[in-house]
Amino acid sequence: MSAHTRPLGLKTFLVGAVVVVSNVAGNALLSRGLKGRAEIFSSGPIGWVELLLNPWVTIGISLLILWAFSRMTLLSWADLSYVLPLTASGYVLTVLAGRVFLAEQVSWQRWAGSFLIVAGASLVGGTPIRTTRRRRKAP
Repeated sequence: MSAHTRPLGLKTFLVGAVVVVSNVAGNALLSRGLKGRAEIFSSGPIGWVELLLNPWVTIGISLLILWAFSRMTLLSWADLSYVLPLTASGYVLTVLAGRVFLAEQVSWQRWAGSFLIVAGASLVGGTPIRTTRRRRKAP
């Protein structure tokens, strides 16, 4: 098998898991910290600093920074058309986190839509990680 058709490697799988988990957890914690705080956005910069000092918001932002860096790493290894469907599995986990940790009411339509996304992502999971050749660096 060539490097372009090799199945998902452990390294790519692990970074993909970090992308999904950090995105789901970061967004859930950020949402937890911001619930019921809409008025603070009209209070100006002092209110924004207060929000940033909220532990839920701080940890959520930190996880979303980890998400951004791990996603950039993953995109450097694999095709965009592979990475986005692979990480789309986080949609179901996000709905689950909203239901379990944030006590959100989730309709059957949201559950069904999320599971359809995961079904599509699983189809993509069987395709090659990279279909384009790497560019060679100029001497």
